[in-house]
Amino acid sequence: METAEWYRYFAEREVRGHSPAYEALALGIAADPRLLELIDGLPEPKRQPNLLLAAVRFLGGPYDEFGRFREWTASHWAEVRETMLARRTQTNEAGRCASLLPVLARLPQPLALVEVGASAGLCLYPDRYRYRYDDGPEIGPAGSPVLLTCRTNGKVPVPQRLPEVVWRAGLDLDPIDVRDDEAVRWLECLVWPEQTDRLARLRGAVRMARQDPPRLVRGDAAAALPDLVAAAPAGATVVVFHSAVMPYLDAEARDRFVALVRNLPVRWISNEGSPRLPFLLPKLTADLPERRLAFLPALDGEPLAMAGPHGEWLDWLA
Repeated sequence: METAEWYRYFAEREVRGHSPAYEALALGIAADPRLLELIDGLPEPKRQPNLLLAAVRFLGGPYDEFGRFREWTASHWAEVRETMLARRTQTNEAGRCASLLPVLARLPQPLALVEVGASAGLCLYPDRYRYRYDDGPEIGPAGSPVLLTCRTNGKVPVPQRLPEVVWRAGLDLDPIDVRDDEAVRWLECLVWPEQTDRLARLRGAVRMARQDPPRLVRGDAAAALPDLVAAAPAGATVVVFHSAVMPYLDAEARDRFVALVRNLPVRWISNEGSPRLPFLLPKLTADLPERRLAFLPALDGEPLAMAGPHGEWLDWLA
């Protein structure tokens, strides 16, 4: 989509109701020829709204009022551009584990997890977080610093116990070391301003991961995924999973990735925005929400649910 349309979509379908500051900025950018011209000078994948907004915050720019944001961003564009080119939107939202947990728990145990697009690897620890679905009891280790809450609809198979994970590894083009304070500060800038719960969740997950940093491999899926899958221990169900990775692949690269993972001896869990894996759409048994972005948790190419982008809600399909 055109850049202005992209920023309007971000304002109206992604941050509306979650971040008034970002909604106002994104709508302002969508109507501002000066900023749109600057953004359009970037490679297409680097024009992402969240990348621009995070870069400005990372550099200490204002984000509470569009006029101040506009002037600061335009006058500091060289620094903003450099930051956007050097970094990625690696939100690494641990809350998505609430969408993945019911799928992981129903697979033959134990599990060996391989996450594509792992960022700092915070979603590789679904067995170390606490969960509460609706008003049900907490599931998970009582001492965990992270509690993930999720509203449900339909017959969600909420597990009684967490999956058994015996091995975990992540793959990313630019993996983030949870022990690197500056890299973690970038992750924090990717959290939308008013979302204090998300920020606290991120910080708790980082503290937990620093005690046992994940194995992260630098590389793309085509080159590195087969070897990483082969390294998983015998006797475990190998699960390749990913969340919010497809927006960074064009259609040809996406199709190559799908073909690759289908030909590996793994179970495949995808958790992507509804437009990103179009072959899932005809298989849905319910209509997509009209006014909010829905992710589609799917197992081996079969959609199981619709979910919030950050794991905040989960609607199970019949």
